Amino acid sequence: MVANTVLSVMAYDHPPEKLSVYVSDDAGSELTFYALVEATVFSEHWLPYCRKYEIEPRCPAAYFPSIASGGFVNSDFSMIKRLYQEMENRIGMACKLGRIPKDDLHKHFRFSKWDHSSSPGNHAAMVQILIDGREEEAKDGEGHFLPTLVYMAREKRPQYFHNFKAGAMNALIRVSCEISNAPIILNVDCDMYSNNSCSIKDALCFFMDEEKSHNIAFVQFPQCFQNITKNELYGGSLRVVDKVEFHGLDGYGGPFYIGTGCFHRRETLCGREFNNEDRIGLKSHSPIRPHENVCELEERLGELVNCTYEKNTQWGYEIGLKYGCPVEDVLTGISILCKGWKSVYISPEREAFLGVTTTTLGQALVQHKRWSEGDLQILFSRYSPLWYGLGKLNTGFIFGSLTYCLWSPNCVALLYYSIVPSLHLLKGSPMFPQVSSIWFLPFAYLAVAESAYSCSEFLWAGGTLLGWWNDQRMWLYKRSSAYLFALLDPILKLVGHSNPTFVVSPKVSEDEVLRRYEQEIMEFGSTSAMFTVLSTLATLNLFCLVLGVVKVVLGVLAFETLGLQIGLCGVLVLINLPLYNAMFFRKDNGRMPSIVTIKSTVLALSTCTCFAFL
Repeated sequence: MVANTVLSVMAYDHPPEKLSVYVSDDAGSELTFYALVEATVFSEHWLPYCRKYEIEPRCPAAYFPSIASGGFVNSDFSMIKRLYQEMENRIGMACKLGRIPKDDLHKHFRFSKWDHSSSPGNHAAMVQILIDGREEEAKDGEGHFLPTLVYMAREKRPQYFHNFKAGAMNALIRVSCEISNAPIILNVDCDMYSNNSCSIKDALCFFMDEEKSHNIAFVQFPQCFQNITKNELYGGSLRVVDKVEFHGLDGYGGPFYIGTGCFHRRETLCGREFNNEDRIGLKSHSPIRPHENVCELEERLGELVNCTYEKNTQWGYEIGLKYGCPVEDVLTGISILCKGWKSVYISPEREAFLGVTTTTLGQALVQHKRWSEGDLQILFSRYSPLWYGLGKLNTGFIFGSLTYCLWSPNCVALLYYSIVPSLHLLKGSPMFPQVSSIWFLPFAYLAVAESAYSCSEFLWAGGTLLGWWNDQRMWLYKRSSAYLFALLDPILKLVGHSNPTFVVSPKVSEDEVLRRYEQEIMEFGSTSAMFTVLSTLATLNLFCLVLGVVKVVLGVLAFETLGLQIGLCGVLVLINLPLYNAMFFRKDNGRMPSIVTIKSTVLALSTCTCFAFL
């Protein structure tokens, strides 16, 4: 995955001598470095091939399947595919063995940097220049220069807090300043390959506009995914956010920085404030290197990424990405906009980047917990758009950003409407107007109008009707579990019962899990506390609906007074059908674990019993 992403950005339609690619490997894995060594060799053939035939996409793993499905086959196709498969097999074999083949260890002296004591959380700093674009020998098979390629693993020690992704990005900024110091920085996650070789030109059109470019800090492309199912089982496409909401924010001074697929002006990341009198160009100020060979340069650069370099500095506060927030990218973008800069959102017809979205419900909920918890922290941080942004940000942008900052508190209202009306149905206590009352109309209007609007918005953005229904289910699950825990965690941290963590959403799944995902069958299969909450709420609503309907049929309760409560409870039961299936009927490994089913059933039954006798 990493090798393919690197090859795709190396092959941009851009002068290679002006292109430098930096890979931050926070785990310091020799397997990742080995994959880059293999990609370096393959790039000598791949880049001339891309240039000669002007192919799209320029990610090998995406290009070859597109040809197999009916694309044009050129005369060099078989040769380049064979070279890629050989590279893929070598990388795959090394990963399977968990070590580098002995022959390759002797070929590349830089593998000696790793020792048996290295681990993902405890390793020395490493900066290795695999391709030095300024050297004469850095050329491809046709004699053209190759882009500079640099591998970096910052030092990590258990006793030093490393500030997660923000710390890694800041280390990259320092290293790149000493090697290329290009005025524009592109930030791409390892699982999001370049799908459009002209994306650099698209971004530069904004940065180089003679009239409007002087105040643009970054150009953000949407986060698109290649593995989205037809009906978007987990709502992973963020369709409405990308196609509707971010375009609206763009009209109010720019969107957020979302952590990937973003072109930055280097000076803004380094803390520069906007001054309307300055007209900043894009001239590259290449660093002056002392007379030192590559090994000496690598040693010197290693000092920039050790554990103590940032001590007593402004890195992470006034310079670089901001520290102290799970969504450091969003926080950094807002702080840049508060300094007077603007941002741009561009969504070209051909997606600029394609990545891999989560393929299980657990992954999706964990990811949204981190996002919503981080957004809530932003609301109460120094850079809160609500007070720090007043007078600095457009009012429309402030209200738009509050939509995301208030994701987690939204769980309170959702939990109330998922629990209280259903429990009152057991006792026949009406909470809404009677069906025959004129006051029934506002409630009915709100329910129908909101659903119709969100459905039309989803369909207008290119989704399907079943996709919209799946999206509604995911909003229910996110609000009643992920957002709930995102709201509770900061409270627990205040009383000293929780530590800050950064959970990386895994993007590699087992074949059986992927098969169920492609068939749009929801994946549970773990004893997550979030699943216990979801199962308990679903079971509680099922009990309440069954008992409520039975009492109405028997004439104990009147439908006239409880119609809205029965309807609300019925919708909750209907939307939870996949969860009931996983709890009581499925036999595969993706079903709800029996212990969760038993626990949630007991909790729901106990709650209903206690409430009925109160």
